[in-house]
Amino acid sequence: MPTAMIDGLEVSYATRGAGPALLMLAPGGFDATMEKWTTAGVWKGMRPLDSLSGEFTVIAYDRRESGASGGRIEKLSWSLFAEQAKGLLDHLGVTRAFVLGGCMGCSVALAFAACFPEATHALIFHWPVGGYRWKLNGADRFARHLRFARENGLAGVVKRAHEGKSFWQDPEAGPWASAIVRDQRFAGEFQSQDVDRYLGIVAASARALFDRETPPGAEPEELMAMKVPALIIPGDDPAHATSGAHYLRELLPQPEFWPVMPPEQTPERVRDRILEFGRAHKSIGA
Repeated sequence: MPTAMIDGLEVSYATRGAGPALLMLAPGGFDATMEKWTTAGVWKGMRPLDSLSGEFTVIAYDRRESGASGGRIEKLSWSLFAEQAKGLLDHLGVTRAFVLGGCMGCSVALAFAACFPEATHALIFHWPVGGYRWKLNGADRFARHLRFARENGLAGVVKRAHEGKSFWQDPEAGPWASAIVRDQRFAGEFQSQDVDRYLGIVAASARALFDRETPPGAEPEELMAMKVPALIIPGDDPAHATSGAHYLRELLPQPEFWPVMPPEQTPERVRDRILEFGRAHKSIGA
């Protein structure tokens, strides 16, 4: 896979196809890798990097702190993730794109549209995260890591990360587990940093990312100002509460809410609905 240096971090990415740019913000929580587009949920049967590339120029990547991309110890936020996505578009010379988010990628998409409206052609949300259970679960993951780091120290965190599971699979390993395993130098710097400062960064990241029951990523006033078409495909489980999708429908000015619920959302139907949306809005703002 090709790589790019974005804000000092290596980013592994892939492009394929032809047509309008489609920036794909991966599902998978804090394991947001390109692989998830072939292994997670509906995407496993749909394989969107292939099935959408006939009508879009598909742009996918491993988000920072995930997969083959690098990481850095700093307060994590949705806008920080969005800045990385915009940096990749700049690297590729893409000025405007359809933005598709899956799961937590929907919140990165919301932050992207809020921060970079001029680069947002249209929005596609598949199973936006939200709901009280989702908020509790996300906050609990960070709390578990904080307890583990206090009790075992940063050397213990490094050892735990090398057990080979991501933060989403093993909260004790922490948000930087993938970067620790991937980069020996990063692991050394991680272990030697000031532990109190690190614990503060983790706590601040948790508050920034999991501060509400509705889909995070942008404030309500910012949502109401997103004057681009938005396709909303609702989820229906504890991590993707249907209420989150309705919240987006309520606030976004140009929502297209797909009134089809799981399990009727087959890979073929989801693919066709995304392609239909792309065709209908292909020339808007071009």
